[in-house]
Amino acid sequence: MPARQGLPGSPCWPGSLAARVTYLLEPKNWLIVTVVGVGVHADGVAGAGWGLLAAFFAAVLPTVFIAYGIRRGRWEDRNVGDRRPRLVVLGFIIASVATGLILLAVLGAPAMLTGYLAFMLASVAALAAITLVWKISIHCAVAAGSVTILALIYGPLVLGGYALVGLLGWSRATVRDHTVLQVVGGSVLGAAAAFLAYAAIAG
Repeated sequence: MPARQGLPGSPCWPGSLAARVTYLLEPKNWLIVTVVGVGVHADGVAGAGWGLLAAFFAAVLPTVFIAYGIRRGRWEDRNVGDRRPRLVVLGFIIASVATGLILLAVLGAPAMLTGYLAFMLASVAALAAITLVWKISIHCAVAAGSVTILALIYGPLVLGGYALVGLLGWSRATVRDHTVLQVVGGSVLGAAAAFLAYAAIAG
């Protein structure tokens, strides 16, 4: 049974190295860095503000929803391993990202950021559809997508971030939340989606 996760130093802080890697490299952290990075590239300091607003809908609200589900006993931990609750969480994320996308578009956020959010929305929908039949790694999809889009925007030095993707993949397989194939599948899908997103929004 996976250990419940909490803050470092707390009784709920994951005990194994693999569980700690999973915790530290969870999708929320990747998404916050990525949307702010895309926003900064699109519009400097103002873009960072837009990115933080996007992060609220793409990362913060879903995390609050997951935490609420844990407190209510609806799922075991932040990874939400079982298929049915996983689909509930993905449905909430789709609704949250869609709300954020509409709000940013109405308020006049940079086109690159709204375009990226649109592709994020499509990617989450694809992950939800795949989850109906196969437990693809969402952690690795988000991580690989984040590294790919930031490398395309900021240059090849960011490609070193794939080392963290590999580390995350190892952790997901080690804690037995995913098979190696599910980890690889998530990574490939995330990277491909980010490449398509960049080709569309930067063209």
